[in-house]
Amino acid sequence: MKLTYEPVIGLEIHGELLTNSKMFCSCSADYGSAPEPNTLICPTCTGLPGAMPVVNKKAVELATLVGLALNCSINPHNTFARKNYYYPDLPKGYQISQYELPIASKGYLDVLDDTDAQQRITVRRVHIEEDTAKLAHEKNYALVDFNRAGVPLLEIVSEPDMRTVEAALSYATKIRAILRYLGVNSGDMEKGVLRFEANISVRPMGSSEFRTRTEIKNLNSFRALTRASAYEIERQIKVYESGGTIVQETLGWDDVRGVTVSQRGKEDAHDYRYFPEPDLPPLQLSSAWIESIRTQLPELPEAKTKRFITDFELTPSDARFLTSEKSLANFFESVVTKSKSPAKTVHSWIAGEFMRYLNDSGLSIEDVTLPPESFAKLIDMVTEKTVSGNNAKVVLADLLKNGGDPQEIVRAKNLAQVSDEGFVQEIVSKILNDNPKEVDEYNAGKETLFQWFMGQVARATKGKADPNVAKELMVKGLAERKK
Repeated sequence: MKLTYEPVIGLEIHGELLTNSKMFCSCSADYGSAPEPNTLICPTCTGLPGAMPVVNKKAVELATLVGLALNCSINPHNTFARKNYYYPDLPKGYQISQYELPIASKGYLDVLDDTDAQQRITVRRVHIEEDTAKLAHEKNYALVDFNRAGVPLLEIVSEPDMRTVEAALSYATKIRAILRYLGVNSGDMEKGVLRFEANISVRPMGSSEFRTRTEIKNLNSFRALTRASAYEIERQIKVYESGGTIVQETLGWDDVRGVTVSQRGKEDAHDYRYFPEPDLPPLQLSSAWIESIRTQLPELPEAKTKRFITDFELTPSDARFLTSEKSLANFFESVVTKSKSPAKTVHSWIAGEFMRYLNDSGLSIEDVTLPPESFAKLIDMVTEKTVSGNNAKVVLADLLKNGGDPQEIVRAKNLAQVSDEGFVQEIVSKILNDNPKEVDEYNAGKETLFQWFMGQVARATKGKADPNVAKELMVKGLAERKK
């Protein structure tokens, strides 16, 4: 009998913290705007002998904020440790990290799995460390840019609680949203400031055994996380089904070929020879200080989703969409509070035509300069039948490109909706009289032609006819011509 396997997935998420300076020195952490390689460096972040590290207080505050947002216990006594390994991007030959006593531990995050059922993922630990330098690989050599070396890095480690790729994606997506809501990480994965590492194994369905796992490093997009995890799960299942064994190793993801590739044998903690950092004292965090950080917690995505469902009578899926990005949620609230239209109508416009324009233009919500009151006014004009939905889309595109007042645009482009039955009746009658063949086909049972007739009305009136009035008159006119 062929075995059915289930995946066992744990994620390590690395996010650069938005601080002005690096983790253990005063060099600027904004390496992305550095004019040249190796210009934002000093003896500390390049590992020169005798240079002493000093902890970045802001990084500790931001890490504590993340720990609280993930329902963790904040450890009042936590320490730094040296993680020893040799690689060209690590100037000291070790990385200052945390090991036995991280800043936060034993948290959780509730996510939706592939069946939309809620699942609780345990957050094992949240710790702070320093980022590595960047390597630029040429044909026969590599160049090292130390501008990124020492940038504050947050690592969020889950327990291997996820059983589907969809659950892993849901968890990663929610972590990113929380980090952006907190303002501790930009979430710009294309810039490498948020990276995922997936630990994956498979086991027979119903088994509680933890089998040999592999780790896929440096996944810098949700697409890469999804594809790499799905591929590795399938690969491991095929290995077991063919009678083979899985080797514990570190893998890379070849996005072009769509395969995982072996990089090196997987290290365990003892391979890094962790020991307490002798140049830094333990961090002592008082209860009062921790509570002062707790007061800085904003309304997070889950709480905002629940409020949107209650206050605006939105469906859970609609509310989750709007709260997926803090800026999108804020824009929705600004529009809906200035609009007389139902919240569901506002959501439909934002989720539909507004997002379509952004996607087609390659813009993000942060790039939009459209005042919420202008968008609210346009939506209300549709609700009040001042302008048709189709023509409102034309107005919205104009507003997003050029700004202005929606009423003025409607007036200037002669887009006002016509609800006068006499005018619309003339148009409908002419269309029906000019197309007797189509009328007969419709009345013979070809009901799909109805949308064709409505399209003719829209074309004849340049989209200005009230669609409800036109529909009512069209139904009546077709019925009168039924033989």
